[in-house]
Amino acid sequence: MRIKLIQAGKTEEKFLREGVELFEKRLKHYISFQTLTLPALKNTRNLTEQQQKEKEGTALLDSFQPNDRIVLLDEKGKHFSSEEFAAYLNAAMNKSVQQLVFVIGGPYGFSPAVYEKAHEQISLSKMTFSHQMIRLFFTEQLYRAFTILRNEPYHHG
Repeated sequence: MRIKLIQAGKTEEKFLREGVELFEKRLKHYISFQTLTLPALKNTRNLTEQQQKEKEGTALLDSFQPNDRIVLLDEKGKHFSSEEFAAYLNAAMNKSVQQLVFVIGGPYGFSPAVYEKAHEQISLSKMTFSHQMIRLFFTEQLYRAFTILRNEPYHHG
């Protein structure tokens, strides 16, 4: 199985980029992992929230492959403990999912077309975080899940 993280726009803060890079490097020891960063929208002041979601949605839909299992990181999604998320990943591997694609949307969420294309939604918290912070939290949780599956000490360290 391969895992891909698709995100809209670059991570601006250096400390967040460094944290994400640390966990991306660690993940390479467990699974094929890649990140696809879609360009940020330009001239958003002239666009409504809905127009921004639609434009981002079009770019996201164009980035999906036919066999992708698409999982939106969304506040309305299912909540997991770290152990449950590890079990979720394990189940996906056992079902021979070729590529599991997690998607972080922009500040206004996803367009209806992206929700329709997605297979499921996961929430990392009931709290609201910037989409840039979610990148760090998600990559850390992904790494933690693999250490749980391998019974490595990171999870309790």
